[in-house]
Amino acid sequence: MSTQAYATELIDAAAHARSVPTFTGRDPAFDMAQAYAIAERVHRARVARGERPVGRKIGFTNRTIWAEYGVYQPIWGHVYDTTVTYAPGGRAELALAGLVAPRIEPEVVLHFRSPPPVTNDEPALLACIDWIAHGFEIVQSPFPEWRFKVEDTVAAGGLHGALVIGTPVPVSDIADCARKLREFRIALWRDGAIRAEGAGANVLDSPLAAFAHLARVLDRLPQFLPVGVGEVVTTGTLTPALPVKAGETWRTTLEGIELPGLTIALR
Repeated sequence: MSTQAYATELIDAAAHARSVPTFTGRDPAFDMAQAYAIAERVHRARVARGERPVGRKIGFTNRTIWAEYGVYQPIWGHVYDTTVTYAPGGRAELALAGLVAPRIEPEVVLHFRSPPPVTNDEPALLACIDWIAHGFEIVQSPFPEWRFKVEDTVAAGGLHGALVIGTPVPVSDIADCARKLREFRIALWRDGAIRAEGAGANVLDSPLAAFAHLARVLDRLPQFLPVGVGEVVTTGTLTPALPVKAGETWRTTLEGIELPGLTIALR
């Protein structure tokens, strides 16, 4: 199949909330260059129909889940105004209709006030960030039973479904911010019980390191713009990604950083 045919298949699958066979399963020669070409076509189609890109998501930064999915490197995708919800007061509702096999991921979200450099230098990156928030990404898989290869996930926009962003906290209000982003702990709750736990260090050692990885990747992909002013970047799940369904309420508690927890009611 052609790049356009694959892209059209993904767009149609999303419109009808259905699965498609993996591209790597159909074509053993399917590679990362083809995957990014498809992702670019899908992105352009979304923009052409009126969706506005407002940031990026990074996936598979949590090394503790690599073996579960058979994906051993991070991926990324665009985030749109149609997929982002803000949670005033740390509470939000989100409809799951239209998402295929959704899973919940508690994450750290960065908001950029100036263009970030391609660097591992944490103070240099923090200088470009005006606020940080805790968020939930709802990921989905257009491929059956969450079985795929990394190239499939890149083609599918990083498996992004929705992003809920909690209360923004100015970087200036988080003393020793870089250290706390590495060391904080998080618990993910449902129905009054902890379902998963994690830490900032799970995402490539820190959410800032996760972003540094994304910046290096984008620097090698001239067909995509670098992260710019006003964009949000969600840096990957801090815990295992868990299946969700309508009627559930999930919440988080964080320790070791001045970010409030977040509650999301799914419908």
